[in-house]
Amino acid sequence: MTANDEQRTETFLDHRELLFSIVYDMLGSVADTEDVLQETWLAWTSRTGEAVSHPRAYLVRIAVNRALSRRAAISRRREEYIGPWLPEPLVEPEGDPSERGESVSMALMVVLETLTPLERVVFVLHEVFGYAHTEIAGILDRSPSAVRQLAHRAREHVQARRPRYRVDPRVRRQATERFVAAMFGGDLEELLRLLAPDVTLWADGGGKAPAAGPRPLHGADRVARLLIARAVAVLDVRYRQVNGEPSAVLFMGDSPFAVIVLDLTPDGERVRAVYAITNPDKLSQVDRTMS
Repeated sequence: MTANDEQRTETFLDHRELLFSIVYDMLGSVADTEDVLQETWLAWTSRTGEAVSHPRAYLVRIAVNRALSRRAAISRRREEYIGPWLPEPLVEPEGDPSERGESVSMALMVVLETLTPLERVVFVLHEVFGYAHTEIAGILDRSPSAVRQLAHRAREHVQARRPRYRVDPRVRRQATERFVAAMFGGDLEELLRLLAPDVTLWADGGGKAPAAGPRPLHGADRVARLLIARAVAVLDVRYRQVNGEPSAVLFMGDSPFAVIVLDLTPDGERVRAVYAITNPDKLSQVDRTMS
């Protein structure tokens, strides 16, 4: 390996976490994100010509446009997907907080799925990572005015479906522990006290694992009864950060069984959405992060 190759490798690794975060927030899939990063790496290391004066901007531009190209394939997979689709969870190892400075919650990721690909990338770059509209225009080869319009539409869309607020992590952890205890303890009354009347259960089994049906389930009574009926007695529960928020990771033996993420009301008193990922394809990375 030449000195130039070593420098390029070091530069790419310096920016890898940023690239991963941006692309994952655009795609919601770890496997697709890793593929895009591999393509970005190959494009970066195989380029010829003059040295790049701004490597970070260059790498982000490559990664974003490769991710946009991949959206069509992801959309086709979504059309054939069995049941509700949720993003692949990002589980952080205990005591080892992620280096990714910006973690988009599971609830916000679900809302981002309702944006167009261009609206989503503009929202992610501007609202999450703080890129100026002029910078985004250069990345996407669009005019600043077009980017501002995309940003306005995306922000309005997200705000209408996901008003911004943040529940204290300790409150979220306590609510998650109470929820899990009530669910696996068969305590219907406690579960009903925790759930908001209009709670929604999103259960993503992908047709390969237990789920709640072909569509999200609404209403506290229906959700509570189904959760208790589907609870498995012998599970190892571990509490970890998932997409930046305290959540529950369930194991059966040595294998990940489910990831449960709760979305709380602004006061932190009730659960307004339950996101349960049981599709084994989306849990394949989980056991590698739990040691």
